[in-house]
Amino acid sequence: MDTSALWLSLRLGLLTVLILLPFGILTGRWLAYRQFRGKAIVEAAVALPLVLPPTVFGYYLLVAFGAASPLGQAWTALTGQPLVFTFQGLLLASVIFNIPFAIQPMQRSFEAIPAEVRDAAACCGMTPFEALRRVELPLAWPGILTALVLSFAHTLGEFGIVLMVGGSIPGETKTVAIAIYDRVQAFDDAAAAKMSALLLAISLVAIAVTFALSGRIGRRRG
Repeated sequence: MDTSALWLSLRLGLLTVLILLPFGILTGRWLAYRQFRGKAIVEAAVALPLVLPPTVFGYYLLVAFGAASPLGQAWTALTGQPLVFTFQGLLLASVIFNIPFAIQPMQRSFEAIPAEVRDAAACCGMTPFEALRRVELPLAWPGILTALVLSFAHTLGEFGIVLMVGGSIPGETKTVAIAIYDRVQAFDDAAAAKMSALLLAISLVAIAVTFALSGRIGRRRG
């Protein structure tokens, strides 16, 4: 078991979830409540990481983060190090490719809140922030938790984009998914089997939690 790769993956997943939590809530709520021209294009862009092959998406991220890109040059000027093949670049890539896993469940959860409930909160004199904190978030929490679980599990298991953007630098960008691949390449089936079983267990728990919470949301809609 490559414990260094495991802890790096857990750290990556936790930071990804912490960054996506406020972003997902604000964006999901905005998409749930607002109707505007071009909304379908915005929703399609949010869902794009779901349909693009990881190598294609990883290639575009690699180009966007590279030393020749404005973002890469700005990061190098600010920090003195490149963005690609670093943990910071891997974290940014992780946040981007997990956007649909975070936003879509949150959006559906906010859409399930009846408009009358929001109107009643406004009639009680609540500000939009108070209504969000005291009314909407307690009702939308199953979708929010589902989004966080999916984002965390997806981060642990992602391979193609991690390899493209981060490579396989021990202690820096070598995640548990990359470690499994390396163990298979080295014909170390025992270590690969242990790490694969761990990811399988995490994925199974994540899916079970997702189905349970989705059922709760469905019953609330009913």
